[in-house]
Amino acid sequence: MAAASHRNDPTTDPSIHDLIAGRPWLRYHAMDGLLLDGVPLAAIADAVATPTWVYSAATMRARCRALTAAMTETALDVSTHYAVKANDSLAVLALFAAEAVGADVVSGGELLKARQAGIPASRIVYSGIGKSAAELRLALAHDVGQINVESAEELAMLSALAAADGITARVALRINPDVDAATNDKIATGRATDKFGIAHHEAAALYAQAASLPGIRPVGLATHIGSQILDLAPYRDAFARIAGLAQTLRRNGLAVETVDCGGGLGIAYRNEPAVSPTALAAAMKAAFHNLDLRLAIEPGRWLVGPAGVLLASVVLVKRTAQQPFVVLDAAMNDLVRPAMYDAWHGIVPLSATDALAPPRPATVVGPVCETGDTFARNRALPPLAGNACVAILDAGAYGAVMSSTYNARPLAAEVWVDAERWSVIRDRQPIEALWQRDRLPP
Repeated sequence: MAAASHRNDPTTDPSIHDLIAGRPWLRYHAMDGLLLDGVPLAAIADAVATPTWVYSAATMRARCRALTAAMTETALDVSTHYAVKANDSLAVLALFAAEAVGADVVSGGELLKARQAGIPASRIVYSGIGKSAAELRLALAHDVGQINVESAEELAMLSALAAADGITARVALRINPDVDAATNDKIATGRATDKFGIAHHEAAALYAQAASLPGIRPVGLATHIGSQILDLAPYRDAFARIAGLAQTLRRNGLAVETVDCGGGLGIAYRNEPAVSPTALAAAMKAAFHNLDLRLAIEPGRWLVGPAGVLLASVVLVKRTAQQPFVVLDAAMNDLVRPAMYDAWHGIVPLSATDALAPPRPATVVGPVCETGDTFARNRALPPLAGNACVAILDAGAYGAVMSSTYNARPLAAEVWVDAERWSVIRDRQPIEALWQRDRLPP
């Protein structure tokens, strides 16, 4: 196992001790095992069974307030819009609504879920590259705060729809700044070859065109360069390009009132160094401090990722000549990130006794019939017997929301922990639900 002195080395796996030490909402109790905000996770696993998602409300609130404080210290006008795609649980959305945080949505379903959770339409930014005519009509009907337009084609469609209904849509053009965010290729969104946004060199002409279209009021610019960003340099480059474009547009006599700076702030899955909200706020201030703009951010993973764990039980340990396969009852249909992105997640036992045992290399897998259904290879873990429970850490973002019923596996339950109490916020899907909507042909 990695020594404590290696806890910030991105090439070395942190120990169980280091993983827990870096997450103060988690701690071990000698008798009760791993606690989340004082609640024994083993008690939840016993009562609800596994696999089960568990979320810390207190951690989400604390991270939200820390992010807000970092932005407030800049003295800039910054609004926060939670990226609903990270975790669209109504409980999560209602928590952010109570914190006066808006929403960044990318579908009609996310828009309606945000409204159902109590987020005002005026605080909703509608992003996404493939908005259908029906979804744009929905956004117009709800009078959302801003629609981030991704292309000339979408702008024309929105203009026609808004003009037909006698409505004026507040629009920001999403600009592709051609900046490499140095993240996983599948979640980079700001390069010229990515599908997102309007090419930087085409933006000024399209903004001028937008100002002349019926039903359209261009209010500003937006950008989003990727997800799980751990380096400030790409943000600085993107913000500099957007600030320069805003100045060009103003010199051309066009109004630019707002800039949506996007999201993508990464988290320390492996205890690696990560960009802090304070550093991001400083980069925003450096780029936009003299432009008299309203700014917006779209955090998702940073707010909810560390606040969630996925509880799983060991089905069996398969011995091989290489190293044992620890087979869990959770699988890639529950948490797809390791299979899809080769993502690293900490895995720790719920038992305090197990956590103290000497570690040995193991491969941790799920029961789905895919070789890709693998959570970790050559991971140093204490020996785990059948029915032992583990927590897969930092699973609050892009976890349950990306789950599927592949291999006819029902969706897992979700549990909410708040003020040392817990409650089920989504029941485990009954297996009969897997075929309730099926119809046999005549």
